[in-house]
Amino acid sequence: MPAKKQPTRKTSTKKAAPTRASTSVRKGAAAKRTVPKKSTLGEAGLGEKAPSSGLGAPSGALLTLGMVRPNRGSRPKRTRVGRGHGSGMVKTGGEGGKGQTVRSGGGKGPAFEGGQTPWQRRLPHRRGYSQKARDIGHFRTTFTVLNLHDLADWDPTVEVTPQTLKVARKLSRLNDGVKILGGARAGKTLPTGLRFRDVVFSSSAKEALKAAGAQFEGE
Repeated sequence: MPAKKQPTRKTSTKKAAPTRASTSVRKGAAAKRTVPKKSTLGEAGLGEKAPSSGLGAPSGALLTLGMVRPNRGSRPKRTRVGRGHGSGMVKTGGEGGKGQTVRSGGGKGPAFEGGQTPWQRRLPHRRGYSQKARDIGHFRTTFTVLNLHDLADWDPTVEVTPQTLKVARKLSRLNDGVKILGGARAGKTLPTGLRFRDVVFSSSAKEALKAAGAQFEGE
């Protein structure tokens, strides 16, 4: 007897409805397939950081005037005065107060004691020291004077200098120099041919010495 045929199952030709998850996957896949546009400044893409050439433009890009930038720190930010208390430049604008504190070079010195007599004026002065003649006493030149009649017995072979005058006891001390004046006495005459060095003269004394044939160093 022939074998019985088994019944076959009928499959439905209807397609299953897409779920929400499958639609989101499809959208994501479509987004991934989009090709990013390339940058017009070089071969690097929009998502990539191109190396810089140091002038504000990526390496390999066309350098234009708008890409030039000054070096960092070469142009510091200017100080804006009167723009809020947080800036520290409000009201007086960094100039301080009025009067002595705002002037250039104003203020007190290190020895200022609030207006009272300072210590250098409170110290006792030396005896014979005059504040009125302070500059004259400190900076003037003091000469030891000698008259012409004091050289009446001088040996012409010895040169007249401050040192030889002191050795001969014509002078008691040497200050800032020796000056010879034109004082003369009756009965005392100058020897001829005297030689002078490192000594200054008054005009009358020099005329009398020239008349006596004296010689001066440097003349």
